[in-house]
Amino acid sequence: MGLKLWFERGAWASRSAADKAGAVDPEKVTSIAVIRHAAFGDMVLTRAFLLELRQHFPNAKITLSIVSNYRFCVPEDLVDRIHVAHGSDRRDTSRWEQIRQLRALGYHDLLFDLASTSRSAWLCLLNPAKLKLGFPYHHLQRLLLYDAAVLRSDLKFEVETMLDMLNLIGLKTAWPPRFDLPGEALRRERPYMVYFTSASIVEKCWVADHFSALIAMLADKYADYEHIVLEGVADWESIDEVMAPLKTKSNVTAMKAGSLEDSIALLKGAALLVSNDTGTRNLAIATQTPSVGIFFSTVPYRYWPRYDYHDVVFNTDGSQPQVDAVYHSVNRLLQRISASCET
Repeated sequence: MGLKLWFERGAWASRSAADKAGAVDPEKVTSIAVIRHAAFGDMVLTRAFLLELRQHFPNAKITLSIVSNYRFCVPEDLVDRIHVAHGSDRRDTSRWEQIRQLRALGYHDLLFDLASTSRSAWLCLLNPAKLKLGFPYHHLQRLLLYDAAVLRSDLKFEVETMLDMLNLIGLKTAWPPRFDLPGEALRRERPYMVYFTSASIVEKCWVADHFSALIAMLADKYADYEHIVLEGVADWESIDEVMAPLKTKSNVTAMKAGSLEDSIALLKGAALLVSNDTGTRNLAIATQTPSVGIFFSTVPYRYWPRYDYHDVVFNTDGSQPQVDAVYHSVNRLLQRISASCET
């Protein structure tokens, strides 16, 4: 039984795509390539897509193509092989060596491009596959690179878009998505909330005095909780400015970010994470930890799951949200969680 292109609108397929898909029997697929050149936060969310591949193609070996400058949190436990393309940290590599490494991805029955970058375009062009699928931004990319594609939008949670690629070929996917991050929840003396005040760049960071005011308000309202302020690893990610006004709050704790395993344990045990737009929030989503995201420099919808207990706070004009707005979001979310536990 082959695959079927299952759509009427909202996707695109070449004239030959239906025949190509029909010739692919999921039970006989032995090799799948997934291109995902992305930073930590995007990479961790890819787990949902890989888990679905494992379920629907039980006999396939999965190769994940990553880029050399983004290797943190690669889901090696869900794939059989890692292919590494040269990234921005390998600019001294010769053009011939870059091409050789791109070609090393090799032939596969199915190829999924979850990157849609110039580098992933070359991977699609240089490596053959029975069926190639992507989610490009531009019409020309569809014609040149893929047999079929779904529409990609910054207004939709990106995990949904990735799963749409499987729905396109007639596969049923789980919702809410599964991530199955290994690790046990951290246990502390009392329940705790986590605040992550940093991000990948300074421009994504809510101002320090806003975070201080928010934490002070929540520490008073939820006095039985420990309020952990997590400090990033880079020098510029210091939380000293945030913590200075909170010295009198005995239930506010500063903590340095540890290993990935430590971060997973911390978030799995947390009642809630309050964070900027950053990979740490995506990690919370993947650990099924309730989260409130603070957005102002980036589009919020792409990282806003509309299931479980997640919220985003932003202003219509893109300015930094006020403290009260984030405070009320946290309260509403905790009330929802409490009500669901009572029922």
